[in-house]
Amino acid sequence: MIRKATEQDIPRLIELLHQVNMVHHELRPDLFKPHTTKYDELQLRQLLSDALTPVFVYEQNTVIGYAFVRVEQTQDDRLLQDRRTLYLDDLCVDETARGQHVGRQLFDYVHDWAKEQGCQSLTLNVWAGNKAALAFYSGLGMFTRKTCMEVKLDE
Repeated sequence: MIRKATEQDIPRLIELLHQVNMVHHELRPDLFKPHTTKYDELQLRQLLSDALTPVFVYEQNTVIGYAFVRVEQTQDDRLLQDRRTLYLDDLCVDETARGQHVGRQLFDYVHDWAKEQGCQSLTLNVWAGNKAALAFYSGLGMFTRKTCMEVKLDE
């Protein structure tokens, strides 16, 4: 079952956020600190109380996946067209539940929710080198919108 997260889900969300952070840390230890999370308990409470930043959870006796999303609006910009976009900030499936199509179901849910909110597109970021995520999202019909490049100056 997919539903909006509640404050009671915060401890489990933090556990899953740790899993995501370690994937990022292993991929880019020069950027990501180990054994921490993107959000703390207070930040999660704030996200959960904001209608523009809902968190959806996949529950199967316990929360085994989540999707953090944010509605973004461009309006009256000098350069960009008026546009409503849903940004998928973070999607995680517990490492013990992968391969059960939980990620696909969360993505489909978020996709449909974005349409209901009047969004014209759904966007997200994937770190270069995260081949599993790139393959997953490509398989869902996503494509590269822009590329962020870097040169390390300390090497």
